[in-house]
Amino acid sequence: MNDFRTNLNTFCFCFMYQLKRTQFIKADIKTCWDFFSSPNNLKVITPPYMGFEVKTEVPEKMYEGLMISYTVRPLFGIPMSWITEIKTVKENEFFVDEQRKGPYTIWHHEHHFKEVEGGVEMTDIVSYVIPFGILGKIAHPFVVRKKLEEIFAYRFKKVDEIFNS
Repeated sequence: MNDFRTNLNTFCFCFMYQLKRTQFIKADIKTCWDFFSSPNNLKVITPPYMGFEVKTEVPEKMYEGLMISYTVRPLFGIPMSWITEIKTVKENEFFVDEQRKGPYTIWHHEHHFKEVEGGVEMTDIVSYVIPFGILGKIAHPFVVRKKLEEIFAYRFKKVDEIFNS
């Protein structure tokens, strides 16, 4: 399958997309960081229909080089393996995870935290490339982008309930 993706992207074009979301959180930076830097809390802010299950034992706090394996069901309830690596961690400021195995050709997710008056401004920046070249580009707005928007809307709502209610 990976050879097919590589060949198709070689003959078509590789299209990179980005999703950026910013949210205000009524909490101090330490509380915010402790919550978001714990791999165990990812399930809390992921829509239940995604069937998110961590498959590896994870520590309470992430660290650079941490590999996390999980199963998700993003489309039609079909289980999919996903492995991410925590690439960069700067305590109380940002961390980056990248897909090592999964549905995307490239997945680079930055999580930024900035103290502001009354709380923390959290910004997610996801840069991604989907497989299948021009076919992926055609499917992007109807399937992939729509699904990511839905997932991040759920995440926004859950974070708001947890910290801002």
